[in-house]
Amino acid sequence: MVADRKAARRGDILTVVVSETAATQSSQSKKSNKSSSIDAGVSQFLFPPAISGLGTHAGALPSTKLASSSASTGGGEINNSQSLTARAAVTVSDVLPNGNLVIEGVRVVTFSGETQYVVLHGVVRPDDISNLNTISSTNIADARVQFISEGSLTDAQKKGWLTKIYDTVRPY
Repeated sequence: MVADRKAARRGDILTVVVSETAATQSSQSKKSNKSSSIDAGVSQFLFPPAISGLGTHAGALPSTKLASSSASTGGGEINNSQSLTARAAVTVSDVLPNGNLVIEGVRVVTFSGETQYVVLHGVVRPDDISNLNTISSTNIADARVQFISEGSLTDAQKKGWLTKIYDTVRPY
């Protein structure tokens, strides 16, 4: 009459309630200034100007003046927040000597030409499994939760190879 239907043996099914949230924030600013100046003149060109006008123009010797200035200011900010909620059934693939359960499972959902794969792996303690035979993804040790999408919509969001090369080598 009273039965506990929690996953405990190899091959048993366990429901994982995935509830993951990740947030990242990063900002950077950069400023650089560079200035240089060159003032060079020739004080003697072959012979002194008093002896010969060779290499002079209207009594003046050749000279060079160069000046340069450069300034650069840049910065960027990244704010990223992701939230993921799902439920997936996994199977117990092994029972460790200490009683912990190794779980793994794949869920494949296809609609409108898009295929989504949910891949779950990890280790759970039997004590963390609820009476409803569910466990929260936050209670999975060595958890690996992957959401992989394939299809024409996913491909359309990716940059082409020529655009990637251009973004890499462009000078500005």
